[in-house]
Amino acid sequence: MADKPKVLVTRRWPVAVEDKLKELYDVTLNETDVPMTADEMRQALMDYDAFCPTVSDKVDASVLDVSGARAKIIASYGVGYSHIDTEAARKAGFVVTNTPEVLSNCTADLAITLMLAAARRIGEGEREVRSGNWTGWRPTHMIGTRVSGGTFGVLGFGRIGREAARKAHFGFDMKVIYYDAFPVKPELAAETRAEARGSIEDVLREADVVSLHMPGGKDNYHLINEARLKLMKPTAILVNTARGEVVDAAALAAALQAGTIAGAGLDVYEGEPKVHPALLECENAVLLPHLGSATKSTRDDMGWRVLENLEAFFKGEAPRDRVA
Repeated sequence: MADKPKVLVTRRWPVAVEDKLKELYDVTLNETDVPMTADEMRQALMDYDAFCPTVSDKVDASVLDVSGARAKIIASYGVGYSHIDTEAARKAGFVVTNTPEVLSNCTADLAITLMLAAARRIGEGEREVRSGNWTGWRPTHMIGTRVSGGTFGVLGFGRIGREAARKAHFGFDMKVIYYDAFPVKPELAAETRAEARGSIEDVLREADVVSLHMPGGKDNYHLINEARLKLMKPTAILVNTARGEVVDAAALAAALQAGTIAGAGLDVYEGEPKVHPALLECENAVLLPHLGSATKSTRDDMGWRVLENLEAFFKGEAPRDRVA
């Protein structure tokens, strides 16, 4: 009987998925759940047949610059893959896969959660109650923004963006407008009566809520910057469940503090787990610790998708989720 392929997993995954990995492969798990160093990841590429990182692992060109790597597949756990230098991976001969589709609904749920939390000042309200500073109901206390019937602007009208649009439109009777750098099939936009706009700027000027759903990476680095934030309505809310580097955190903090926009709901941050200190001082920012896909069923499904990609690869077939 042939030896099982050797697989390394960089972080703890759901138990059911780890158990299945143990059954199918000669797997090494990161029992401590401490992030691996660049040197450890380079060594893993030399010692294992498959390397399975997560979005918290920076698999850059320096990690991929190994001679005689044993691994031929980098099967990432997560839909985003800006943490992997796909061009360097391609040049080095690595197959790279991700886990799309299975987390679209869950992440869209969180985008709507952040919209409501920022608009209704949920973070501020909870802090006031927990601190013992609440003095009771009064007509002018902690006035927020009504989102029902407003305009929901989506930047990046892919699977997650469309799911968020669906929830905003059918759940809160919101008009949907969007911008995407790539053509969107008319029937997909028609599901929510979504109207295309010609530029990012057009969406920012018109929307009451702007929800970000584009990939990260150098092409979208600081896409939302000082100049673009100034285009938004002073009553508008910015929501980011995409990638932290899409937003210039210093510019956003300044806009929140100056009242350029009313609030923000963030689940992702540039350089996370670090968060820009100025954002921590913004009462009108709702800050979550990257929880977009954090439900049991979704995290399980992400693992099953990795296993599906590994199975196809080791059979000599093309993995369905290949991105490089």
